[in-house]
Amino acid sequence: MNWASISFDWNQIRAFLATVEEGSFSAAARALGQTQPTLSRQIAALEEALGVTLFERDRRHMQITQAGLELVDHVRVMGDAATRISLAASGQSSTVEGQVTITTTDSMATLFMPPIMKLLRETAPNITIEIIAANELRDLRKREADIAIRHARPEQPDLIGKLVGETEARLFASKSFLDDVGRPQTPADLADYPFVGFGENERALPYFREMGVNIEVGNFRIGANCGLAIIALARAGLGITPLTLDVSGRYPDLEEILPGQLGAIPIPVWLVTHRELHTSRRIRIVWDLLARELKNALDSSNTA
Repeated sequence: MNWASISFDWNQIRAFLATVEEGSFSAAARALGQTQPTLSRQIAALEEALGVTLFERDRRHMQITQAGLELVDHVRVMGDAATRISLAASGQSSTVEGQVTITTTDSMATLFMPPIMKLLRETAPNITIEIIAANELRDLRKREADIAIRHARPEQPDLIGKLVGETEARLFASKSFLDDVGRPQTPADLADYPFVGFGENERALPYFREMGVNIEVGNFRIGANCGLAIIALARAGLGITPLTLDVSGRYPDLEEILPGQLGAIPIPVWLVTHRELHTSRRIRIVWDLLARELKNALDSSNTA
C-alpha cells in the first residue's frame, strides 16, 4: 500500500459523509456531537488535502459538487467498514459494564420496559440502558441501536432475530363511548362508526378486511402516529381502534368489539440484534432478560 498517497484522516471523511447524509453542516455537527465551525474546518481540510471542492456554499444553502458526488460511494464504503470494525470490537467485549441501546415502540417502551429494566438493574447494575421509543425502524447495522424489538422477522443476513412470542390485535373502544352511541350487533354495523387511525389508513384497510371489517378511509375521523396517543384517543371516546391484547388488557375501561364475530390480526414480537454484537456479554445479558420477560408478559396477556 502506498501510505504516502493517503493525505486525509478519518475524522475529515466522517465529517463529509455525515454532511451528505444529514443534509446540512449544522445537522451533521449535531449528529457528530461537534460544533459547526469544527465540522466546517474538517471538511475544508479534506478539500485542501484532495485538491477538490466538495460543497458549494452560500449564506443559506450548501450544495454538493460533482466532485463530491463522485466520492460519496467510496466514502460510504469506508463508513460501512468503520462500522463493522466497531461492531467486531464491541462483540469481543467480555465486560458486563457499559451501555446497551434498545429501540422499541412508544407503547412498549412505556408499558413493558419499566419493570423489565428494574429487574435488569437488580441483575446487572453496571449496565447502562438507553431506550429509544420510536415507531419507525432503527438501523442496527449502523449502530443506531444494539437491540430492537420489532413486529417482523429481520431479513438482512447480518442481523439475527428471536421470536419471543405472539399477540394479536382486535378492535376496542371505550365503554362510555359504546354506552353513548350503542354497541354494534354485526360486523356490517361498523361501517357507521368512527375509528381512530394510526397513519397511512388506506394501507391499513386490507388488515381490517382480514378481520371481517369493511370500512373506508372516511371512517377514520381522527388519528395519531403515536401508540400512546391512539390509546388515549380511544379511551376518550373518539372511536374504535385495533389494539393488541398485551396492551388492551391494561385498560379495563376499554371493551372488545364484537368478540367472537371478528377475526384477529396476529402480531409477532421479535428481538433483533447484529450478528457480531450477539457475542458481547452485556448485549447477551440484556437480550436473554428481554426474551424471558417479554415472553412471560405475552403469555400472560394471551391467557387473561
